[in-house]
Amino acid sequence: MIDELDTAIIKRLQADGRSTNREVAAALGVAPSTCLERTRRLQEAGVIAGVHAEIDLSALNRRVEALIAVKLRPQSRAVIDGFRRFVTDLPEAVALYITAGESGVLIHVAVQGTTQLQDFVLDRLTKHPEIASVTTSVIYQHVRNHVLTPLPSPSER
Repeated sequence: MIDELDTAIIKRLQADGRSTNREVAAALGVAPSTCLERTRRLQEAGVIAGVHAEIDLSALNRRVEALIAVKLRPQSRAVIDGFRRFVTDLPEAVALYITAGESGVLIHVAVQGTTQLQDFVLDRLTKHPEIASVTTSVIYQHVRNHVLTPLPSPSER
């Protein structure tokens, strides 16, 4: 069960993953040993899965982002797993989502420009025979909520 202190630790680490244990403890008004014990427990429980650097995609010459909806045929575990492995090895791929609904796969890509996006779709993706259709949506803005908190369970509402 995640309590208020756990939630505060989670928020603080999401806001700045480079904070030391002492800094987090001081900001929350708890002993460093308490903070360390709670943080370790959250890591062991899988709540804190890792700490990562956030990268500005445009600084890496990836100024155009898109979401590419892909419909695969046949829709089988083997086809989906093989396609997932293929996509996650592509340097343009930022994220891959296996979804319910019409498409089944949603790929977030970041490339240099629209020409490279078109080349990626036409020369890399559509060459795979299991692809039944592709729909590309260019992303104008990508905003992410970097500080998430636990949602109440249905019984707590």
